[in-house]
Amino acid sequence: MSAGGPLAGVRVVDLTSVVVGPACTRALADQGADVVKVEAPEGDLLRHIAQGGRSPAMSGKFINFNRNKRSVVLDIKRPDGRAALLRLIGSADVFVSNIRPAALARAGLDYPSLAPDSPRLIHCGIVAFGTNGRYANRPAYDPIIQSLSGVAATFHRATGEPRFVPMVMTDHITGLVAAQGIGFALYRRERTGRGESIEVPMFETMAGFVAAEHLGAATFDPPEGPAGDARLLSPEYRPLSTRDGFITVAPNTNAQAFAFFDAIGRPELKADPRFATPVARTDNAAAYFEVRVAGLRQRTTTEWLEVFSALDVPAARYNTFEDLLADPHLGDAGFWEGEDHPTEGRLRRARVASRFGGGMREEALPAPRLGQHTREVLAEAGFSEAEVARMLASGAARSP
Repeated sequence: MSAGGPLAGVRVVDLTSVVVGPACTRALADQGADVVKVEAPEGDLLRHIAQGGRSPAMSGKFINFNRNKRSVVLDIKRPDGRAALLRLIGSADVFVSNIRPAALARAGLDYPSLAPDSPRLIHCGIVAFGTNGRYANRPAYDPIIQSLSGVAATFHRATGEPRFVPMVMTDHITGLVAAQGIGFALYRRERTGRGESIEVPMFETMAGFVAAEHLGAATFDPPEGPAGDARLLSPEYRPLSTRDGFITVAPNTNAQAFAFFDAIGRPELKADPRFATPVARTDNAAAYFEVRVAGLRQRTTTEWLEVFSALDVPAARYNTFEDLLADPHLGDAGFWEGEDHPTEGRLRRARVASRFGGGMREEALPAPRLGQHTREVLAEAGFSEAEVARMLASGAARSP
């Protein structure tokens, strides 16, 4: 169904909802895969709960996470609906779900149930918790994982108050890790001819991300010191105030740090043992940030950007959401694309950031209406018009 893109010709049956699964399958769809999104009769929850929308079941967030996909509505609790899903999976390269493992097994959609008839199938289960642990089969959403994995604790250490990152960050990251794993599995299948199962647990994935950043001295057994990167956990690790706004600077190397000291009128700090080396600046992160805070108040943001650009010191303006839409670099790169959606009107969409020299997906499919492609996909799967009509009449399938 797509021309161009590294995953052109790959068929994905997508039994996921909300964000973590759709983030995974959007990544696959953006790279050319034919993603068939199978929804329950009520549709993906994200169609309804997110803010913004011009018509029912087409929220802005749903549109952003479900571009380049086709929607099929099947009631898999009904025998005909489940049989239709199994036929779709039988013709697919990849099956992705974010249903709890016990429920997936009861429906006969786990890997041991599907593999005998589909030995080349890549079966990816995105789960909240790994099936070998005591939390397996517990329900979870992004804030549950942020709380358990230590993400919220980073704010506690930095500011004295546990907070969530105000994005469903664990869903984004886990979804992309799942898409990466599917790519790896497809590559292995090219060499071996065999499919396989992949389990991608949100909790363990995010615990690994936090550990890589913050295990630090606790990496050693026994620990050489407390866990936590003091630089990242400093209350001043944030955009800092200038005379008229905010700026972010990141002078890490000696050349950058010394140029920064000159720029703020503190050249004597180059000889200060607390700041003379990268190791010293890390060990004295709090004091180093205090120097930045005091120094940056001297000039406006624009003045500082000109100074730091000339000195090759990494620095950037602080962007609000509105600033992001007007950022000149994103304009140069053609990042924001216009789209005329057949039912939702004129839309703004972010293009795929990665570029593949061998070709990209050439056509962009608008986010689908609920069940928009039910008849089309079932016909492709070999169902006759009479069979499709019978499923629609019984409620096993749905089409607009």
